[in-house]
Amino acid sequence: MEHLLGHEWEIVPAGGATGEAFIALNDEQKLFLKRNSSPFLAVLSAEGIVPKLVWTKRMENGDVITAQHWLNGRELSQREMNGAQVAKLLRKIHQSKPLLNMLERLGKFPLMPENILDHLEKTIDQETRSLSTIQMALEFLHRNVSEIDCDEKVVCHCDVNHNNWLISNTDELYLIDWDGPMIADPAIDLGMLLYSYVPKEDWQPWLKRYGVNLDDHLEQRMKWHMISQTILSIQWHKTKNRFQEMNEWIQNLGSILK
Repeated sequence: MEHLLGHEWEIVPAGGATGEAFIALNDEQKLFLKRNSSPFLAVLSAEGIVPKLVWTKRMENGDVITAQHWLNGRELSQREMNGAQVAKLLRKIHQSKPLLNMLERLGKFPLMPENILDHLEKTIDQETRSLSTIQMALEFLHRNVSEIDCDEKVVCHCDVNHNNWLISNTDELYLIDWDGPMIADPAIDLGMLLYSYVPKEDWQPWLKRYGVNLDDHLEQRMKWHMISQTILSIQWHKTKNRFQEMNEWIQNLGSILK
């Protein structure tokens, strides 16, 4: 990768699960490099949702390298997820027509509750399925799958963990790590965020800042999607032998089902 920038640049791994991200350093200049990012990144940059894209280059082996401005800032704390900036940026993402048009051009189709349930049934193993909490959760999902249809389909990030929200030293907020975006019910993002970070008594004012009212249908959709995402997280942590985290997610699932 060094020949893309010249010998005066130092390139070091940026960490992360994929090993595809790097930091390029040259005196005061700093870039964030990533191998084989989605073409979606250019639209995210144009919309101001991720740090600015500087250039994209294709290497001889077919890999595509993207360079973004390095962001001097920090991750949001869990407490800060209750803030107005988060609600407003998520609303901007969900209302963005350029993001939706690009995902459609990339061949994405709207994700329906039936697809999610089918994927769940194929993903969880017999040992996980035998847990009483999982059985209760699956029963809830099957019983309510026909009740959570939503005409609104938007671009969902699908991993709105506080670690993926970055705020710059100049107070600009970004949502990064767009590895698994979907066209789906906005309740997927809303449910994960509210259940994870916002006290129940603050849901109504948070959603007001986002731009919608909390009603029974939205609450049911958020609960349904949060349960389905939690089951997937339980299975994922089990597959990785992360049993402590798996048990924490099982406890969370029990709380949601109450």
